[in-house]
Amino acid sequence: MTTTEAPPPASEDAPRLRRPRTRKRLVPYWLLLPGILWLVVFFAAPLVYQASTSVQTGSLEEGFKVTWHFAAYWDALGEYWPQFLRSVGYAATATVLCLVLGYPLAYLIAFKAGRWRNIVMVLVIAPFFTSFLIRTLAWKTILADGGPVVGVLNSLHVLDVTSRLGLTEGQRVLATPLAVVCGLTYNFLPFMVLPLYTSLERIDPRLHEAAGDLYARPVTTFRRVTFPLSMPGVVAGTLLTFIPAAGDYINAELLGSTDQKMIGNVIQSQFLRVLDYPTAAALSFILMAAILAMVTLYIRKSGTEDLV
Repeated sequence: MTTTEAPPPASEDAPRLRRPRTRKRLVPYWLLLPGILWLVVFFAAPLVYQASTSVQTGSLEEGFKVTWHFAAYWDALGEYWPQFLRSVGYAATATVLCLVLGYPLAYLIAFKAGRWRNIVMVLVIAPFFTSFLIRTLAWKTILADGGPVVGVLNSLHVLDVTSRLGLTEGQRVLATPLAVVCGLTYNFLPFMVLPLYTSLERIDPRLHEAAGDLYARPVTTFRRVTFPLSMPGVVAGTLLTFIPAAGDYINAELLGSTDQKMIGNVIQSQFLRVLDYPTAAALSFILMAAILAMVTLYIRKSGTEDLV
């Protein structure tokens, strides 16, 4: 007859061993808590408040009340759709120019700069040490009617061509679409160069050597090896450039005229001058939804869902 032995008594140290494991599991959540609180207080709460403001009706004297007036979105879009299209067009143009100008610069820093790499990188980020407003005002001086830039463009008859294209007006550059796009391109160029440089720096130079050993031309090497491997930087750079450029209002305010106002100028005016808070909030949400839709479509089309 077999007898079963009673299980050994539970050790008193078992609960003590489990508590440190539980604490270790909670450590990552405790580390995330400050960031989560920051986002809740300074992002989620203002977003909810703006959403409630967009469906309010009333006036500043009588006060605003939540009446779930969703028609404000349609009214705002119907009245200010030209500014939306202009903002997207200016931002897209500036993003393409930043990519065209920034990619060769990032390539030079990553593969050709050598010991001068750090100096060139400092030159790229040097504009960040100056106020955004001052940099834009500097472009107002550079593109002045009597300045050397306009004089050279006039002597080369470049302004005649840009005037026919609708980018400038007569023999001046200020208060034209070209001036606004130039300001956007200059101010957001570092946002394109830095992600591109980071992505290009990770490419093993031996891949270029291998492509050359296989009798690939430099153009073919760039098209088949370098550019595909740098796509994470291209996607990150275009997003970091397009998103803030679409909502910018400083460049259009200082370098453009009333005909070049972007949607950011309209929102700023509705909030601070007209004091029509529901319309301003509705325009802000429409802009945010439009940018999210375009960014999602762009990421899917570029095939980089797992890279960003």
